[in-house]
Amino acid sequence: MKLGKDITLWGLEIGLLSMTKGEAALFVLTPEYAYGQRGCPPSIPPNTTVLFKVEVLDFIDSEECDTFFELTCEQRDRLPLEKVLKVAATERQFGNYFFYKQCFKIAKDRYKRALSILGRSSSSKAEQSQINASKLLLFLNLSLTYLKLERADRALKYGELALEMDQGNAKALFRCGQACLYMREYSKSRDFLARAQCIQPFNRDINNELKKLARYYKEYMKMEKEMCCQMFDPLNSYG
Repeated sequence: MKLGKDITLWGLEIGLLSMTKGEAALFVLTPEYAYGQRGCPPSIPPNTTVLFKVEVLDFIDSEECDTFFELTCEQRDRLPLEKVLKVAATERQFGNYFFYKQCFKIAKDRYKRALSILGRSSSSKAEQSQINASKLLLFLNLSLTYLKLERADRALKYGELALEMDQGNAKALFRCGQACLYMREYSKSRDFLARAQCIQPFNRDINNELKKLARYYKEYMKMEKEMCCQMFDPLNSYG
């Protein structure tokens, strides 16, 4: 819901702009700040003073993002890196919001949108380091989101992109291990998870995933053994 677009009552918009996250308020709006002379039939008669009870649970300032995406590619390239990074961070915030709402496809699109504006390269090592730091967070977000979408191949891809930037990133190693386990690539999964455990030996999630891997691998080997027995039993009967 956007101010100025989804919220069209002048008084309510003024009131919301004065609020902060977690704040609750009552707004008494006279007709000129609410529904005016026409009202809003049949619920609200003409020239009615209305009362709104509002609580701001959370908000994201998207004004700079909206302005940024209205620019041409040439105009975007001329913007200071600081502004580009801020837009990317806001898009990532939107992605996080939708992720926690379990709207994983929308979250994925927001993360990719943020990533799309970080393609610019910089001659300055300091600036490139800032760009890479933003990309790393998005790669990790996308890896986890694709796991939620049950797209382990894509989760692995973004996990490995994160590792290209930071070989010792425990989260990236963990995500890659999870993705490989989902795809039943047990050896690769064990390699990723063992490396993650070396970095964070007391991480409960990593240790639990290694236990899960051991259990799955044991079941897999049992099934393989049973299949081999079924294959060779008919041959033994002719011996």
